[in-house]
Amino acid sequence: MTTQGLKQSIRQRILSEREQLSAGLRAQYSTEIVQRIVQLPEYQVARVVLGYMNFGTEFESEILVRQALADGKQLLLPKVNRTTNELDIYRVTDLQHDLATGLWNIREPLPERCNRVDAPGEVDFILLPGVAFGRDGARLGYGGGFYDKLLARLGNQGKVARSPALVAGTYSMQLVEDIPQEDTDCKVQWLVTENETIFCTTQLE
Repeated sequence: MTTQGLKQSIRQRILSEREQLSAGLRAQYSTEIVQRIVQLPEYQVARVVLGYMNFGTEFESEILVRQALADGKQLLLPKVNRTTNELDIYRVTDLQHDLATGLWNIREPLPERCNRVDAPGEVDFILLPGVAFGRDGARLGYGGGFYDKLLARLGNQGKVARSPALVAGTYSMQLVEDIPQEDTDCKVQWLVTENETIFCTTQLE
């Protein structure tokens, strides 16, 4: 099977299993995950946090997004640019008024209400979505490559004194062994589940 075929097989299996989690369990696990994330020193010292709004049966990242605002951090959220097929980044201050349902029913920043951040080299902390993760930091997204392209843009700016912390919140049932990786795939530094916080040391190799 090709690398893409293997990836798609894992995606289908994990998404199907994730759908089996009850709403109550997802809410409980999400709260526990966020409680762990906010204990990370990388989060505590971060001034600028790039988050995302969850959809479907994903880990409820909105809990952390709201916490970041409550903690006085600058919050950035992505919006799919359908022309470039990449993510544009906007600064958001009010989740109720600054967002509207966009692509794939994900709540996205309203360009007329939010300032676009063209060179987000100031980001200290990035929360990454994904379908499946390996303990080595391997990340399997939904297949669009949006975040791999975004992270490549951040890395190519050449103005960043230090790289932002790359963190993923995920249910433990999304941890998978031997996720196939390609050169364009970016790994995460921290995986946080409802049960544990995993430092993915191989990400730094």
